Amino acid sequence: MHHLTSQLILYSDMAGDSILFRLADICRDFEAGADAAALTHRVYREVKALLDLSTTYGFDENLWQCYLTFEMVTRLNSFSLTCEQRGALDGTINQIACHDFAVFQRLFDYDFSALEQGLGLDCFTLLTHYRAIEKDAVMYNRRVSERVRTLARDIAAARSPEAVFELVTAHFRAHGTGLFGMNHAFRVQGTPEELTFLPINNLDTVTLDDLVGYELQKKQLRDNIGAFVGGLPFNNTLLYGDAGTGKSTSVKAILNEYADRGLRVIELYKHQFHLLSAVIARVKARRYRFVIFLDDLSFDEGEVEYKFLKAVIEGGLETRPDNVMILATSNRRHLIRETWRDRSDMEHDEDIHRSDTVEEKLSLSARFGCAIRYGAPDKRLFNEIVLELSRRAGGEKLDEEALLAEANRWELRHGGLSGRTAQQFVNDMAARLQLRG
Repeated sequence: MHHLTSQLILYSDMAGDSILFRLADICRDFEAGADAAALTHRVYREVKALLDLSTTYGFDENLWQCYLTFEMVTRLNSFSLTCEQRGALDGTINQIACHDFAVFQRLFDYDFSALEQGLGLDCFTLLTHYRAIEKDAVMYNRRVSERVRTLARDIAAARSPEAVFELVTAHFRAHGTGLFGMNHAFRVQGTPEELTFLPINNLDTVTLDDLVGYELQKKQLRDNIGAFVGGLPFNNTLLYGDAGTGKSTSVKAILNEYADRGLRVIELYKHQFHLLSAVIARVKARRYRFVIFLDDLSFDEGEVEYKFLKAVIEGGLETRPDNVMILATSNRRHLIRETWRDRSDMEHDEDIHRSDTVEEKLSLSARFGCAIRYGAPDKRLFNEIVLELSRRAGGEKLDEEALLAEANRWELRHGGLSGRTAQQFVNDMAARLQLRG
C-alpha cells in the first residue's frame, strides 16, 4: 500500500493524519518484518478509527471504499477548490488529478489478504462486507452518508481514471468540496490559528411555513436572505423581540429553505467573538453563502465584547466579504443594556441630551440594516397557533373550545402568550393523550 500512497500528488497532504497513510506505514513495516504483536495493535487501532468514522456518517457495505471516497471529496486541494468555484477546466492539473484517481482505483481494490494471513486477522474482510446496524437519522448525517455511499459504488464500477474524474468533478460542481460541501450547519472550536469547524448533524427540519403567523416577518427575512443567496445587495440581519416568538426557529427554517442554493450557517457563541475574524478569513474564498449566527445576543453593563463585534461587522479596515452575513437574534432591540447613567452628561440649561455613551451602545444595533421585530402574539393568534400545532400533533378530533380553555389556563402558569408556550402546551397534551390511549 505504501508504494501506492507514495505516488499521490494532490492528495499527498493526507500523510500523517489519515487512516490511509497510517495503514500504508503498517504495510511497509509488515514487509520489513516488524513485530507482529505491535503491528496487530496498530491495525486494530486503525480499524477502530474506520469504524468510528463509518458510524458517524452511517457508512455501510464496503467501509474501506466509503472511507476512500469520503477522503476524495472532503480533502481540500487546488484541484477540488477550483472545481468547486468554476468546474473542471482544461489544463495540466486535470492530468495530475487523473493520476491520483488511478491510484485511488487501485486502493479501492487493495488486497489485504497477505497482511491478514501474516498477522492472523480477518478484520479487513469483515469491513469490506459490512452490514451496519439501522440507526436513527439524528445519529448521523443521512444526506452525507447517501452521497458518499452512492459515489463509492459508482467509483468502484468505473472502468478508467477518466471515468472517476468525471464522477468526482460532477460531485464538486453539485456539492462543492470539504465539509462545507457535505454539511449545512456548523459550530467552531479552537483558536484563531487552529480553527476547527464541527458539522451539526441533527438539524431541525422545520420550515417557515411551520411557523404560524408572522407573515410579514417571514417575508422580510426571505427577501433579505434571498438577495444574499442570489448575489444581490443585502443587509446584516437582527431578529429581535419577545422570548419564544420564533426568532431562532426562523433561522433554522431559512437554512432548510436555502441550503440547496449554497446557504451555510455557522453558529458562534458570545465567548467566541475573538474567532470571528478567523472564521471570516476561512470562508471568504468559498463559493457558499455563509450566515454567521449569533443566537440570543445581548450585552450587560460592563461587557465590552460588543466593541470587537462592531468593528468586525463594519468599520474595520478590511471589507466584509460579499458571501458573509451576520445574523443575530435578541430579546433587545439595541442589544446592549442601557441605564440612566449613560445619559448623565448635561448641558448648562440642564436639558438631557444623548451622551457619547448612548451613541456608542446604539452603534452596534445600527450595523444591522435589516431589523425584524417578533412581537408576542395576541390572544387570537395564540389560539390559532394552539389549534394548528394541535392539528399537526394529531389532536384534530379534540373539542376546540375545551382545548383553548385549557391552553389559556396553561399559558397563565407557563410564561404567557408565545409560540413556545403554545408548543409546550401541545407537547404536554399529546403526551397525556398517549398515556390515556
